Amino acid sequence: MTVFITKRRGTVKLDRRKLQRRAQSLLKKMGLDEGELSILLTDDEEMQELNSNWRGKNKTTDVLSFAQQEGDGAQVQTHVLGDVVICLDQAMRQAKRRKVQLWSEVMVLLVHGVLHLVGYDHVGVSAAESRRMFRKQQELVSFLLS
Repeated sequence: MTVFITKRRGTVKLDRRKLQRRAQSLLKKMGLDEGELSILLTDDEEMQELNSNWRGKNKTTDVLSFAQQEGDGAQVQTHVLGDVVICLDQAMRQAKRRKVQLWSEVMVLLVHGVLHLVGYDHVGVSAAESRRMFRKQQELVSFLLS
């Protein structure tokens, strides 16, 4: 499995090697050993721009997922899962609000983003489907933080 991590903007510090190892562990746990994942760490400004361009919401958000297994060309490189974009500024605010470490919040966002890449959703789906996603998210976050 291959995990690429890029940090383009922002001042929040995060151990990218540790993040890469945890992302690899996550993919293995999910049975995605052959998967390829790209993670972008960024700031509010870039995340707002991405959220506006791709979702039509002109505000920052904590995590965005861009699946490569959907739409035209999905069959070209079936091992490429897609991209997870994490806004470290937003993650920091959420961690403070929830009274957890930044690392814990980033693990939640990573898992949430990857679950979206593989077809889980919580918006526009039944309450049961939403609960299914959040139960899986909690299970995987607990695994990563143990």
